[in-house]
Amino acid sequence: MKYYSTNKKVENVSLQEAVVKGLAEDKGLFMQERIPQLDKQFFEHIDELSFQEIAFEVAKALFGDDVETESLKQIVFETLNFDVPLVSVENNIYSLELFHGPTLAFKDVGARFMSRLLGYFIKKQGLKDVNVLVATSGDTGSAVANGFLGVEGIKVFVLYPKDKVSKIQECQFTTLGKNITALEIDGTFDDCQRLVKTAFLDADLNKKLQLTSANSINVARFLPQSFYYFYAYAQLKKMGKDLDDVVICVPSGNFGNITAGLIAKKMGLPVKRFIAANNKNDIFLQYLQTGVYSPRASVATIANAMDVGDPSNFARVLDLYGHSHDAITAEIEGCSYVDEEISDWVKKCFSSNGYLLDPHGACGFGALKDLLKENEIGIFLETAHPAKFKDTIDRILDADIEIPEKLQAFMKGEKLSIPLSAEFSDFKQFLMSI
Repeated sequence: MKYYSTNKKVENVSLQEAVVKGLAEDKGLFMQERIPQLDKQFFEHIDELSFQEIAFEVAKALFGDDVETESLKQIVFETLNFDVPLVSVENNIYSLELFHGPTLAFKDVGARFMSRLLGYFIKKQGLKDVNVLVATSGDTGSAVANGFLGVEGIKVFVLYPKDKVSKIQECQFTTLGKNITALEIDGTFDDCQRLVKTAFLDADLNKKLQLTSANSINVARFLPQSFYYFYAYAQLKKMGKDLDDVVICVPSGNFGNITAGLIAKKMGLPVKRFIAANNKNDIFLQYLQTGVYSPRASVATIANAMDVGDPSNFARVLDLYGHSHDAITAEIEGCSYVDEEISDWVKKCFSSNGYLLDPHGACGFGALKDLLKENEIGIFLETAHPAKFKDTIDRILDADIEIPEKLQAFMKGEKLSIPLSAEFSDFKQFLMSI
């Protein structure tokens, strides 16, 4: 299958080229030239399949033209060596727990898949010294760093905003060493993302270095996130639930996750509509209300992974719906919550249901409570383990929540990071020196 740029100013490329390049030369994002359709039989028997088996069928539809079947199966099965359970929180509201992977965040799926797919292409193409650039507002950095840790021929550079990620998140990508380098940027996530995008378009850097990205701008990062939407549906079907009115709420920052869900819907997944839950960085909600997209500088919130003022994947959402505001609003609702409201949802959910939310999941839960209609079944994505935001959750609940052993192990390591300004010239100088 060929991949085109959302800006449509360059020739279509292969999956391998799209994955290795990350970003198109015209600054657009790669999209597959067609969205494959899954047959009715797959959905009729989906509840009889494991998570890995479901993901493999979806992966074959998405990537089967470009990756050998056995290699693709190995990639999928190695990626998904953990469960993503659908947990009942209260009547007709379910949490899809995406935090059971190695770094306890949803990005483990996409990052692990991408690391293995890129490794496959590197071996096939005989590439050496591929440099992966990734901007993070929290969980992306840890998932990518751990997904690529020790992978031969790949160096990873994680750019993160100084003092704007949780300490536990920071530990997950600054303590690894080996082929992982953490760059502490004196700025915002948007600055980190700008540095990465600019690097891809710099002639000097690209002449010297083989660069790619592991942010959700990379097709190999965001498309595999469609897997767990199908698995959520399978679990509902297994419960014997009415599947005609399923609503999925996605806490949204850079919009890779919800874009993967929208593609799953276009592949045939019967979802009635999606809800994009924002924090104070509600650029998408403003677009839904006005039809005007007005990116702005991000502001810090307690749901820090959603602190994005110019979401990259908005270009993909526009492309999916032919730039039609009416088509987008017909399938996607939006809402936003400030810190005080997010805190309230954490408190309400814990006191009423005994279920502990992280700040991002709290946005998702709150959105369903506010927007779910009678007889609809709502699923919200619990995108990270609450303990990754321990200080925040402890303060909200006046508690001392337990830190899982996986996270404790990261916290024992020594912080290794390189401070840089938000100026591209400084970032370029660093990369040219490696």
